[in-house]
Amino acid sequence: MKLIGSLTSPYVRKVRIVLAEKKIEYDFVIDSPWLDGSAVPDINPLGKIPVLVLDDDNPLFDSRVIVEHIDNVTPNNKLFPATNRERTEVKRWEALADGICDAAAAAFLEAKRPAGQQSAEWIARQRDKIARGLEFMAREYGEKAHCMGTHFSLADIAVGAALGYLAFRFPDIDWRETHPNLARLYDKLMQRPSFADTVPRD
Repeated sequence: MKLIGSLTSPYVRKVRIVLAEKKIEYDFVIDSPWLDGSAVPDINPLGKIPVLVLDDDNPLFDSRVIVEHIDNVTPNNKLFPATNRERTEVKRWEALADGICDAAAAAFLEAKRPAGQQSAEWIARQRDKIARGLEFMAREYGEKAHCMGTHFSLADIAVGAALGYLAFRFPDIDWRETHPNLARLYDKLMQRPSFADTVPRD
């Protein structure tokens, strides 16, 4: 398998963590649709990363599709529960974490536009989504060992990828101070090699 993505994308990091936790070997090809001459649009018609190219050259895109596929490839270290209720709960955690990443990426890209073309209202709207998402995340997590209670799952991976992206791109959003329980969770996750080896960087 071949994973196409960047070192900064939280969605790519989520997939890399899942691959590491499942102990699946793959080739990592660094590419971004924002780069001139990127091959991403030729592989994913939506022009987004990550893209997982399977051994039969079939491309999978959207991180949620990719991680569910990977979890089904091998029976070891299952990250999605089999039962429908718990599985839905894991996917809700993932949707929340990805939604925070969506808002953060939108705010980051808007802030990179020329000053005269930026929309302060749009940036504020996205940052409000981030703040409300973090509040909900912290409340739902509480003081549990993991997002789903006692066991590590895709929910923790998605939340960790989102928090890591905020720490990387938005150091002014002090979620560690406002939500210390999330800080404790992230510090615990960072003790896992899968997280430590995938910290976002330019």
